[in-house]
Amino acid sequence: MAVAANEPESEIGSAFRSRDFRLYQSARLFVILGAEAQSVAVAWQVYQITHSALDLGYTGLALFLPGLFFMLAAGHVADRYDRRKIILICYTVQFVCTAMLLWFALHGIQDIWPIYTVLVGIGLGRAFSGPASSAMVPSLVPKGHFVNAITWGATIYQIANMAGPAVGGLLFTLPLAGSMAKMDGAAIVYSFTLIMLGLFIVLVSMIRTRVERTEKKAFNLKTMLAGMHYVWETKLLLGSISLDLFAVMLGGAVALLPIYATEILHAGPQGLGLLRAMPSVGALVVSLTMVWRPIKHHAGKVMLGCVGVFGAATVVFGLSTTMWISLIALVLVGASDMVSVVIRSSVLQLATPPEMRGRVSAVNWLFIGASNEFGEFESGLTAHWWGAVRAVVIGGIGSLIVTGAATVLFPALRRADQLTAESLRGADLELSVAEPE
Repeated sequence: MAVAANEPESEIGSAFRSRDFRLYQSARLFVILGAEAQSVAVAWQVYQITHSALDLGYTGLALFLPGLFFMLAAGHVADRYDRRKIILICYTVQFVCTAMLLWFALHGIQDIWPIYTVLVGIGLGRAFSGPASSAMVPSLVPKGHFVNAITWGATIYQIANMAGPAVGGLLFTLPLAGSMAKMDGAAIVYSFTLIMLGLFIVLVSMIRTRVERTEKKAFNLKTMLAGMHYVWETKLLLGSISLDLFAVMLGGAVALLPIYATEILHAGPQGLGLLRAMPSVGALVVSLTMVWRPIKHHAGKVMLGCVGVFGAATVVFGLSTTMWISLIALVLVGASDMVSVVIRSSVLQLATPPEMRGRVSAVNWLFIGASNEFGEFESGLTAHWWGAVRAVVIGGIGSLIVTGAATVLFPALRRADQLTAESLRGADLELSVAEPE
C-alpha cells in the first residue's frame, strides 16, 4: 500500500532499504567502536605518564576546543562543498593522528604534550566532520524514512558507545608474548582504532549519495553566522536546541557518579560501572522501541514531557540512598533523554532547508558540546559548593523549571505534531504569522 507523502514510513527497517544508509551506519558502528576504545587507551596512557587527574581532564579539553573555535566555519564548509568528501578528508586526518598515537606508544614517549597536540588534531577533524555528517544523513534516505533513519542512527550509536570502552579495556589488558609483546597496552588499542578508521573510510567512499545544490556564497562572518541567525529566527529550532542545552547542562548527574558510588551508595568500582551503564541501557531500550513504534503525532509535547521526566528522574537519583532505586532512576534518565535526542535531531534536519543544514548542524553541535562539557563543570562546581546530593537535586529541579519555561516561551515547539518537514515548518510558520510585529 502506498504511503502518503506527508506520512512517515512506519516499517521497522525502512531506512535500511537505502544502500547508502546501510553503508554509512555500518561505517559509523566501526568508527565509534574505535573512537570509544581509543578514549580508554588515551586516558590510561596519560594517567600512566602523569598520575594527574588534571592532566587527564585536559584530554577532553584538547578534543573540545577545536570545535569551539571552528564549528561555525565547519558549518559553512559543510554547506558549500561535497559533504562526503569533507567526511573522508576529516577521517583521513584522524587516521594520521591515531597512527601518531600508535608511534608514541611503540616508542615509549613520556612527554604529554605531543599527545595533547595529536588530540587537538583529532578534535579538529571531528569539528569539521560533525556538521557534514549530520547534514548528509537526509540525503541517504527518502524523506518518509528519515525519522526511522534518525532512530536507527541513535540505536547504533548507543550499541557502539556501550561496547567501545569494553573493547578498549579488554585490548589494553590483553597479555601478549614474544614479538607481539611491544604491542601491549595502548599500542594494540590504537592498532584496532586504525583498522576501524580504515573500514570507515572505505565504506564512506562507496556511498553514492546525490550532491545537493548549494549557493557558492562568500566565506565571511555573515555567512558563517547565518546558521545562528536562522536558529534564532526559527523558534521551533531555537526551542528544541536551547531546551536540550539547559536541561542537560543542569541535570548532569552522570558527572558525579564516582562520588555517589563511593560515598552515598557504597557500591565500589563494580557499582560505578553498573551505574554508568544504566543510562545507556535505558537509551538503547527506548531507541529500539521507537524503531518499532515511532512517534507519529504530538512530537513537541512528547519531547517536553520526556525532558520533564529527565529532570524528575534526576531528582529521584539525587535523593536515593538505595542502589536499585538509583539504577532505575538512571535508566529513566537515559530513556527520556533518548526520546528527546531523536525528536530534536529530526526537528533539526526536517525544519531546516537543505542549503542551511551544515551551518544549523554546526550550531547544534556547539550547543551539545557546551551542554556536555560545561554541564560537567557546572556539576563539579555546584557539588564543591553544596555537596553532591544538593547539586544533583537542584540541577534536576532546574531541568524541570527549564521545561516549564520552554512550554511557555516556545509555543511552536509545544504545537509540533508529526515529524515531517511540512508539519514542522508549518507549525513554526503558523506561529510566526500569528505573533504581532
